[in-house]
Amino acid sequence: MTADLPGDLSKTAFAFRGYNVTNLGRSQALLLHRKYGPIVRETLREAEDIYRDILGKRPRLVERVRLGRETSLRSYAEAIALIVAMELAQLRLLEEFYGIRIQQGRCAFGYSLGELTALAACGVIDMKGALSIPLAMSGECAELAHDVTMGVLFSRGEALSLATVEEICLKINQHGEGVIGISAIPSPNTVLLLGQRDTIEHFKAAMKDRFPKQVHLRINQHRWPPLHSPLVWERSIPNRSAYLMHVMEGGFEPPTPPILSLVTGKASYHGANTRALVHQWIDHPQRLWDVLCETLNEGVQTIVHVGPEPNLIPATYHRLSDNVQQQILSYGSLGARAMKGIARRRWLTNLLPKRTALVRVIDVEHVILEDWLLANAP
Repeated sequence: MTADLPGDLSKTAFAFRGYNVTNLGRSQALLLHRKYGPIVRETLREAEDIYRDILGKRPRLVERVRLGRETSLRSYAEAIALIVAMELAQLRLLEEFYGIRIQQGRCAFGYSLGELTALAACGVIDMKGALSIPLAMSGECAELAHDVTMGVLFSRGEALSLATVEEICLKINQHGEGVIGISAIPSPNTVLLLGQRDTIEHFKAAMKDRFPKQVHLRINQHRWPPLHSPLVWERSIPNRSAYLMHVMEGGFEPPTPPILSLVTGKASYHGANTRALVHQWIDHPQRLWDVLCETLNEGVQTIVHVGPEPNLIPATYHRLSDNVQQQILSYGSLGARAMKGIARRRWLTNLLPKRTALVRVIDVEHVILEDWLLANAP
């Protein structure tokens, strides 16, 4: 069940999802809705035009959504266009029918592709700017995925040492039998690895001598385009993307509201540095944990999850909330009340260790925007 949108958005963050193995969500219902349909269709058509201009052929995004036909790695470029279009379409519906604009929010952020959509939604670039680089590089990113495996490294004890993880990766890369690297940091005890060929298995063998028994590596069976990792260097994708950005329109205005970048983990976009940050976005790990902490430090009370079937960001918040509640319960009733009271007094948390704000996560409300739009449809 999704929460309701608050009347005052000054403590609301908008979160944009990235590419996943499923990318439709409830887009079909939004497209077929009597009132919503025209705006959704128009936005998908706009994405189709941009796709044609960049790749020389026109996809059938409207038809794909109407028929409920999921994307796959073979249709990776269409998935990119579909995700960005549907995220922007949801925001257009929110403004057109309910008078709610993202500019009223406290901040915005996006995982992977979602950061580019956030730049478009917050007025830094337009939809073409958001789609131009990922679409231009989509073919080669999909080709690189053919032998790429994701490994989820996690600890049931202490936080993971990123320096140790990086060192193991570098030593594996020295052998010249494929490249492995960190792609995302969802929490202090979890790291997502992307590796070519058998490098994930090599990491699993090497980690036994470097980490305690509470550290495990789970292999994801899907194939993933290796963005946000050094694997894209093989095709010089970061530098070629930077070259293409010379002619990208816009990118000189600061975002409204501020965007928390997963490249840096904080609000780093100030206008003229847009191209530099997007260049880093291509091969730098996604610092989701740092951004999550920043939203809590900023006093965010509601997260609006934009896009089809968002899962990673909501799951990360919910997992942290569960862990915090379990920890609070271990303090007993008096300690639990004290911790909650501290978390609600921002002036006090500012004087205490930074991570004290994490306790606020248990009170954060989550709105899945596509669910909210359909539940409140005119």
